[in-house]
Amino acid sequence: MRSHRTTRAAALPALLSAGLLLTACGTATDDGAASADEEGTPAETVATEPLVTTYDGGLYVLDGESLDVVADIEMEGFNRVNPAGDDRHVFVSTSEGFQVLDAAGAELTDTLFEADTPGHVVRHGGRTVLFADGTGEVTAFDTDALGSGLPEETDVHTTEEAHHGVAVELENGEMLLTLGDEEERVGALVLDADGEEIARSEDCPGVHGESAAQGGAVAIGCQDGALIYQDGAFTKVESPDDYGRIGNQAGSDASPVILGDYKTDPDAELERPERVALVDTATGDLELVDLPSSYTFRSLGRGPAGEALVLGTDGALHEIDPDSGELTRSIELMDTWEEPVEWQDPRPALFVRGGTAYVSDPSTNQVHAVDLASGEVTGSVTLDEAPNELSGVAH
Repeated sequence: MRSHRTTRAAALPALLSAGLLLTACGTATDDGAASADEEGTPAETVATEPLVTTYDGGLYVLDGESLDVVADIEMEGFNRVNPAGDDRHVFVSTSEGFQVLDAAGAELTDTLFEADTPGHVVRHGGRTVLFADGTGEVTAFDTDALGSGLPEETDVHTTEEAHHGVAVELENGEMLLTLGDEEERVGALVLDADGEEIARSEDCPGVHGESAAQGGAVAIGCQDGALIYQDGAFTKVESPDDYGRIGNQAGSDASPVILGDYKTDPDAELERPERVALVDTATGDLELVDLPSSYTFRSLGRGPAGEALVLGTDGALHEIDPDSGELTRSIELMDTWEEPVEWQDPRPALFVRGGTAYVSDPSTNQVHAVDLASGEVTGSVTLDEAPNELSGVAH
């Protein structure tokens, strides 16, 4: 495991090229060139708590309060977006790396973190971490250092082998990195602030995804449960099924419980699960909760009090008490829908920020804002193109 600190100067030009092979779930890529729309976006345009949604051929920047479209930016091919962790920026994953979108200013910048097959973006404890699947290079920096160009100082680590992985920097400076190669993923290790290995577990086959919980715990998903890291040690939480895969998770600072998807058929071309997993990082317990419908990897979120939220294919946003596992409320939002076989194809998505849940509906080209306190839809917008990925700036 190699690590070093680098000093970087001005922004790099974003030179996008075509032909990058896409992989499912966590790898974020683009196979074309990017440019502003022909009419352009006025320099003075400012979006309040902006949202970003992609479509086939570009992305929209929406005002988070009015849901008005403040920018329509052309980007060929399939694009992915992730919050950068501050109140202004969003990362757009392209064939060249992680490109910075100034969402508040409604402008795609020239700032680019070069990466071979850009994958997960993780924000935790005031630090943002980027993982390049093609090389295993991990780049970490202070989230508030992301301004008019690349941060002046970054920490760079390289995993033992390149793989589709993830990395999390803890508040004490420790770095959790997944273990694997192109053939398999097996677990994770932790480096201290000096880059020395202090913990390792290879008891997490098919490791995928991450989430942080109340109390400083970090969980990553496995094909047979979850792996929890806290206080210098790993703890394995076993699934009740031999194959009980948790691949996508949502955590909350208000709860020690991680919400995860749950699949049990290793041979399915596309499994449409109707149960979710609640993993208590404090006790090591795993509880399965039955839902009225199936859901997808873009369906998971957490409310301001730690509520577990799942957007179902029955058209409802389901709320679960993470402590009791009780389904407490279902908010009807749209018609029933079915998950497409191709993971890049549009399907409804959930993005939660504070007390508002934003939900997209590609069948109607709409994005809705839902007040989680009242369960009421407080705003909607109809777009020219069908929305796909849905994200935004973080608080």
